[in-house]
Amino acid sequence: MACLRHWYSCKDWVCGGQWREYMDALKNWVESFTSAGIRLVFFFDGVVEDQKRQEWVKRRRRVNGEVCKIFRHIKAHGEQPGGKLFILPSGLATFTRFALRSLGQEVFCSVQEADYEIARYARRHRCMGILGQDSDFLIYDSAPYLSVAKLQVDSLTTVLYDRQRLCQAIGLAVTQLPLLACLLGNDVVSEGRMQHIRNNAITTYRKMHPAPFSGAPQGQMVLAVSRLVSSLWGRKEEETGLIPQCLNLSDPDRELLERGVRSYLLPGQEALRQGDSFPSDSAFEKYVSPEILKACREKHVAADGFMVYGVVCEGVIECSNSLEDEEDNELLPQALVYKLCRQHIYSLLLLHRHDGSITEPPAIREWFVYPGNLLREPELIHPVPVSLKCEQPSLDLLWFGTGPEVSTLRLASFFSIFDCQEFTELYGAFEDSLLAALCLVTYIALQVPALSLEDVDAYLSQAVCLRLKSPQELQQIKLPVLSSRAVQLGSLYVRGLSHLLGANSASGCPLPSAALLPWHSFDGRLFHSKYLLAHSGTEDTVLLDRDSSCLSLFLHLREKLTEACRRRSRVLQSRPNPESRYRDGHTGQPSGGGEGWRETTECHRSRGGWKERGESRQDQREYKNQESTWERGGHRGGGMRGGQRLHPHSYPYCNDGGLQNMSSPPKLSRGRSYRSRGKYWLAPRWSQPPAPGT
Repeated sequence: MACLRHWYSCKDWVCGGQWREYMDALKNWVESFTSAGIRLVFFFDGVVEDQKRQEWVKRRRRVNGEVCKIFRHIKAHGEQPGGKLFILPSGLATFTRFALRSLGQEVFCSVQEADYEIARYARRHRCMGILGQDSDFLIYDSAPYLSVAKLQVDSLTTVLYDRQRLCQAIGLAVTQLPLLACLLGNDVVSEGRMQHIRNNAITTYRKMHPAPFSGAPQGQMVLAVSRLVSSLWGRKEEETGLIPQCLNLSDPDRELLERGVRSYLLPGQEALRQGDSFPSDSAFEKYVSPEILKACREKHVAADGFMVYGVVCEGVIECSNSLEDEEDNELLPQALVYKLCRQHIYSLLLLHRHDGSITEPPAIREWFVYPGNLLREPELIHPVPVSLKCEQPSLDLLWFGTGPEVSTLRLASFFSIFDCQEFTELYGAFEDSLLAALCLVTYIALQVPALSLEDVDAYLSQAVCLRLKSPQELQQIKLPVLSSRAVQLGSLYVRGLSHLLGANSASGCPLPSAALLPWHSFDGRLFHSKYLLAHSGTEDTVLLDRDSSCLSLFLHLREKLTEACRRRSRVLQSRPNPESRYRDGHTGQPSGGGEGWRETTECHRSRGGWKERGESRQDQREYKNQESTWERGGHRGGGMRGGQRLHPHSYPYCNDGGLQNMSSPPKLSRGRSYRSRGKYWLAPRWSQPPAPGT
């Protein structure tokens, strides 16, 4: 995480990520080392170990508070917050693995605690150093620890934390550092658990050193606990064992402390770390063949693929914080939007046992961060079969089969995960990245009834225009104001790209992974500018930068999306967002003409907060614009607007895994002011596994 913060130096982060600019920065950073003859090896967290889950939850809850502050700032000031209020774009860690691989770098994804695997690798291969920002690297008896936060890339200079000098300063041996770290508090042993030990240590230390301590209080605590640790091995009979018996601990605390100390012990060191060998392959090994298990693990370790290893080999997946406004009851959280997609992936991976039989697969444990989810326990999500014209294929056939029929089957399986089977016929008609964008936006339109025509136009137009933009042109885009709704939609799209990667991996990779990465189909500032333009009623020609080829491609994509939605009784509505229209005359484009932003008075909205899980949500949002159906082939600025109203309580796929009936005409809107909020249910928690399809 520290390296990601160091790498992502782009000015804009709240709109969803400046991915092309980020790729350029990452490339330059890597070249700074390789040109100096330094070979880099990258490690990414691949799992969250059970013993660290509570710490993971604690951090996610803390970030939730920061996300709330970010959205309040945007809604109050219409700009990105500055100072310490900063969150990395959604999916940055996931996509950075693929970025580094595309730059020819050696990348690993961990199957255990990543810090441990890094320290083990560095010790085994005698690396010159570990570049990071985690004090645990000072505790492991491994390679020297170098600070990435203090790194000056131009001169390749940084700060070295010297393990031996630290031990000399505090009077400990290197082998005693793990116990010191655990008593002070780490990811395994919480700080509060050993508070009584530290209190006794600081009391004893102050009696022995009555003179006032000139340093920071934390420094005095480190010295006090170091003196305690040093004294524990003062007698010969206490020199063996991880935790000396003279340390006054209850049995549970002693067991926890021993587990914490073992977590720092590398292969070849005394008292080997419990579970040092790789974890067992899978709790679901009866559902997949040994060849699938082997391929899963190899692809995961090589950072080639996404989501599959967690499902097949661990039975659990997690997703960190996203930029989602908990006070906006209109847009569904990404965890719920993509729930059906994940259920289809689980089915594709686990429905057919490798012996040819069909059985009910187990539920997958999901730890997904979203407003309203308290993360007290994982949600149990059952697979939902995909809809194919043929019988669902076995995983071995999808992954290892050959021939044109298998290639077509892989494509069909991929698109069926997103309920877009007809797009299989479009393969080759569009660039792979645009076909993926079309699939994703169509899926979002089907899952999010609040998605308007303007939102769809913003998504598609930025995907089309991005192909012709350089990183420099993207940086020059000026935004007159930020829309909190556009911020969440940008985050939603990027999270969808990671689900495209997971679906592609599960389907046997019918599309090249590069086509599914954000620098080919998304830029945060470009999307935000298109969103503001679309919601201000800008003509399609202006929305597409007055480029006739881009306009033609955009209209073709929009036609295919509209047809797919119509087949599923999803009627897209025009619903301009008043907060997106301002007096500022800038078009949000780096140069050239275009219509100015239309004037509007500020629209005050009353938003209700999120309630406890399972309760209904109501929004008292007032709109001042009439809705209309999208006339196929029409364009902005012309035609008559007016028509159906889509009720937000008719959320498809929200809980029951099926598309709700939208064929019956909703009530017509009357007048220029109306309420658009219905009920909203968060996914239920299950004390026992629910029936299939939930």
